[in-house]
Amino acid sequence: MTVVEGGVAEINCRLHRYDGSIVVIQNPARQTLFFNGTRALKDDRFQLVEFTQKQVRIQLSDVRLEDEGGYFCQLYTDDTHHQIALLTVLVAPENPTVEVKEQAVEGGEVELTCVVPRSRPVATLRWYRDRRELRGLSTREQLGKVFRVSTSVRLRVERRDHGAIVTCEATHPALRGQRKQTQYVLDVQYSPTARIQPSQAVLREGDTLLLTCVVNGNPLPTEITWSRANDSLPERAQIEGAELMLPALSPGDNGTYACQAANKHGRASDQYVLVVYDPGAIVEAQTSVPYAIVGGILALLVFTVICVLIGMVWCSIRQKGSYLTHEASGLDEHGEAREAFLNGGDGHKRKEEFFI
Repeated sequence: MTVVEGGVAEINCRLHRYDGSIVVIQNPARQTLFFNGTRALKDDRFQLVEFTQKQVRIQLSDVRLEDEGGYFCQLYTDDTHHQIALLTVLVAPENPTVEVKEQAVEGGEVELTCVVPRSRPVATLRWYRDRRELRGLSTREQLGKVFRVSTSVRLRVERRDHGAIVTCEATHPALRGQRKQTQYVLDVQYSPTARIQPSQAVLREGDTLLLTCVVNGNPLPTEITWSRANDSLPERAQIEGAELMLPALSPGDNGTYACQAANKHGRASDQYVLVVYDPGAIVEAQTSVPYAIVGGILALLVFTVICVLIGMVWCSIRQKGSYLTHEASGLDEHGEAREAFLNGGDGHKRKEEFFI
């Protein structure tokens, strides 16, 4: 019999020509469980389900690893007869645990270790990322009757790998086709980036400017500083975290403004050039469409127009050439007909032959 740890085992002892003699059931330690249907060992996990002249049936609930072994059914007559039922206990793995030895940093490597501390027989471990299996290095260690198994994988990581999911999967006969999985989310640290977003594109005298320094990084920078190139910030400038506000703009506020952010892996900054226009000035707003895209569209339009013009010219030349050819053929026929008319009767015969 093969039973998963914690399950129920059933032990059957078949009797042949039973004459009422003594029947003894013993566990692997040769302790008597039942003596002629009477409980001999105080273990309520063993229950006598059936005792007839044909068989003795015992159920063992909450099977433990130490219950594994041979169970003896002995019949004492003039000659002693016995049967042995061999019980095998499987230990199913729990959900594997994923351990990381060191913090992952962009441009470096990280080692992940997947561990199943207890299984019997040995569980099989596999790594997956984006439905693709990763090759890992597996090790096993026997601890009494169970095994500790682990598998390690090394990954080179960049900032784009931050938040990616790596899965460790365990398979085992006791799971009956099911799988135990643990997902690990990669935590990759990287240097910050900074980008200034203005509240509007065109600013006039008297407007209010709001600059937002959008930062990214792991760990996320918590301190952001604002500065102005070759000058100090206006006294009325209001700074709150990643935002810089300049109310009541004037031409004296023109200049280059910058924000800086840093974490333990590096620093980042961005600049914004402020130009304040007169209230009545006509200014075209800056387009957000890249000039390369606009140039590409114009080039495509010019190419299309040139192709159309070339096609029109070619068709015109063909039509004109066909017209001249037909006109010349008509002149030749007209001359021959005139010559035949002037020559008289013979010419009329020739004219007839000509028209035929």
